[in-house]
Amino acid sequence: MNFYMTTGTPLFMEQLHKKHGNEKMYILYGTTETLLLHETERKTVFQTPRIYEVVDGANELQQSGFFTLYHIPVSDEGRPIFEKNIKERSGRLKEQTGLVAYRLLRPKKSETYVILLQWTDKRSYDIWKKYDPIAQELENFKIGVKKDNIFNAAIYITTYSGAKQKAEEQEEAGT
Repeated sequence: MNFYMTTGTPLFMEQLHKKHGNEKMYILYGTTETLLLHETERKTVFQTPRIYEVVDGANELQQSGFFTLYHIPVSDEGRPIFEKNIKERSGRLKEQTGLVAYRLLRPKKSETYVILLQWTDKRSYDIWKKYDPIAQELENFKIGVKKDNIFNAAIYITTYSGAKQKAEEQEEAGT
C-alpha cells in the first residue's frame, strides 16, 4: 500500500480533497499547516508528495479524532532493526484504548519513517503517552539520538485534528 502526504492551505487541501472524493484521503488540521493524506495502491494525484510505503498498520483511518505523527530519521543500516522492533511492539499498541488506527510508514525518498497514530481524542493520546511503555520508548528516542547507530537525528512529533477547529481550540488541545 502506498501512502502520500502533502501540505498546503486549508482551502486548497479541502478543494483537492473534494475534487478527488472517490480516493481515500484525509485532511488533518494543525496550528501551522494543513496536511492531506492519500492511501492507495495506485499513484497519487499530489504533484509533490512525500512518499511512503505502509509496512504495518491497523484499522481504517477516519476523518475525525486526534492524530500524532512521530517522525523518526533512521539510518540505512538501522532500517531492518527499527522495523522489526516496532512490529514486535505494535501488537500491544494496536490494542490501546482510544486508538482508532495506526500506520508504520517507510519512506521511499528520505530517511525519515513516520509512525502515524489516530486517537479518538487528545485525552486518549495523553493517557497512552503517560502510562504505556511503548510511548516511553518513542519519547526516549529523543534522548538516544545515535543509539545503536540506528537513528540519524532526534525524532520530532507533530499533532493534528481530523476536524476543522478554530485556531484557539487547537492551541488549547495542544496541536
